[in-house]
Amino acid sequence: MFSGKTEELIRRLKRAGIASKKVAIFKPMVDMRYNTDDVVSHDSNSIPSIRLSRAIEILDYSDDADVIGVDEVQFFDDKIVDVIQYLAYKGKRIIAAGLDMDSDAKPFGPMPRLLATAEFVTKLHAICVECGTLATYTYRISEEKGQVLIGALDKYKPLCRHCYYINTNMEDKISE
Repeated sequence: MFSGKTEELIRRLKRAGIASKKVAIFKPMVDMRYNTDDVVSHDSNSIPSIRLSRAIEILDYSDDADVIGVDEVQFFDDKIVDVIQYLAYKGKRIIAAGLDMDSDAKPFGPMPRLLATAEFVTKLHAICVECGTLATYTYRISEEKGQVLIGALDKYKPLCRHCYYINTNMEDKISE
């Protein structure tokens, strides 16, 4: 989180629009942060999108699109990988943004499969709020449970590997 994934998605989709490409943008129904209809970055940049409950629904809205954007892809069901592959085989350009790991440092939803089948992967990093180095981990500061917890700085903070290790008592987990 906080690495600029959504910001970069918006930037790439807007550039596709400038190039006169037809663009369709999708986000999962569970993501209602900032705005229910638009994809919005933490920096308040936005682009209109379509909220969907299931990945397969993307096919209902993407026939005319040259470029398809998918935000928070980790929250879609596993079918998202097949949908993206199908659209890519049809010649569509797909730009997907999402977290590769959850706050327990575990692979997140369909992301491992999606990363394995992607032609290009851009991994962005936040800045560790504790030491200032590159942050590759999302540390949950909220006491709420469950893998899916939608939030921002009120629920998470970006940490580097070392600070994540210290904050999660990783040494205790390894010795169990």
